[in-house]
Amino acid sequence: MAAVLKQTSPLPAPAPIHQLHHFAYRAKDAEETRHFYEDILGLPLYHIIQSDHVPSTGEYCPYTHFFFRLQDGSFIAFFDLGDDQACEPSPNTPAWVNHISFRVDSVQALRDMKTRLEAHGIEVLGITDHHIFHSIYFFDPNGVRLELTAQLADEFQMLQESKTAHARLAEWTARKEAWRKDRAAGKQAAPLKPQQNDRPEVSARK
Repeated sequence: MAAVLKQTSPLPAPAPIHQLHHFAYRAKDAEETRHFYEDILGLPLYHIIQSDHVPSTGEYCPYTHFFFRLQDGSFIAFFDLGDDQACEPSPNTPAWVNHISFRVDSVQALRDMKTRLEAHGIEVLGITDHHIFHSIYFFDPNGVRLELTAQLADEFQMLQESKTAHARLAEWTARKEAWRKDRAAGKQAAPLKPQQNDRPEVSARK
């Protein structure tokens, strides 16, 4: 067992994390991806890194790493590994779970982007009403699920929402611990359902 180090001085406070710098995915083809993000979505290609070794691990894996810039200075980035292989979906996760959402200025901007995407032959789901924001959903050429979001709630409403978030998560965590014990005892097989339904109108449509 590893020895536990004694803490002789207070830990530094967490550094302020100002924004997302970038999120990276695998791309089957760099130019196909560039066309989608730059020509259709309007995100400029901003930076490219190319190497045959991975700096963080040292392993040999030739790549072209390229970045598209958002209005706030953050990026979405991709790796073309030069083998024309697409990223495979997770076998135990529904296709709608893993996604990245970009914010647009208004619901009208959301409608305009839906029109633009569909004109390029891209299937779009929505506009979907999430109460505090509206969204559309679609896939990029690499199978990455994307969301465009128009925020409806103002900062005050979001602050009010934040005041109950910890309590709601704590309740979920306690219920999940009880569910785990029941499952271990052979009493529970179905996945745990949340303690409340924030979207009853969706259930009513079924």
